[in-house]
Amino acid sequence: MSLSNSLNNAEKNARKRELERENQTSFTSEDMQSANELAEKAAKQRMRLIPEKRVQERSYFAQFIQENWAYLNTTKYLTSAEKVFLLDLLPLIGFRTNCIVENPKAHAQMPLTQDEIAEQIGRYAPDVSRILKSLEKKYVVFKGTTGSEDNNSKSNAIYLNPNIMYSGDRDRPEPHLFTMFPKPPKELKKLPVDLIPQIKKTRKSKGTQTTKTTRKTKSTKKVQKSES
Repeated sequence: MSLSNSLNNAEKNARKRELERENQTSFTSEDMQSANELAEKAAKQRMRLIPEKRVQERSYFAQFIQENWAYLNTTKYLTSAEKVFLLDLLPLIGFRTNCIVENPKAHAQMPLTQDEIAEQIGRYAPDVSRILKSLEKKYVVFKGTTGSEDNNSKSNAIYLNPNIMYSGDRDRPEPHLFTMFPKPPKELKKLPVDLIPQIKKTRKSKGTQTTKTTRKTKSTKKVQKSES
């Protein structure tokens, strides 16, 4: 499978998970807050109104790994202009995909081009192009394409290195990010926290489970065959 198809599938899966979570509840933000307050009052009276978990308010966020940013500051790996630029990108980071998109809350997250990014953050396009080129060389961003190879619906996409900034569950980073940032430069190999090995571990664990299931299925078939 090509990289563009892998990225496209990863984005579809991320949007599917988001949609499934939203369909689990029709609560508004006000409803969620009221439900949590009611649950707290009930807990004080030793009553349990919600059997499994608290209703959580959906908030989109992007996070910095403090240890990594402290290291980047100490080593002066990023320029002041690059750090300010990354901060400007915060509202545009797609959840789980870590792609720079038009609207992170939308079901269909549309990647932004360099010119569109410049327009969104109020910068000159040549300045954005220059900074992105520098960040790409430093392994902070990855420029790829999304869309199917069978048609002309391909579009350019810009992704952030999750070890620098990440929008999603840091304990379960998306596997497609591993294909974008597989071999960091020596400066980034010394980052205190590295999410990439977690991606490898997740993929290996899934592969092991699949292998065990396959072996179990084959064993069951052999037993049934011998009994017959």
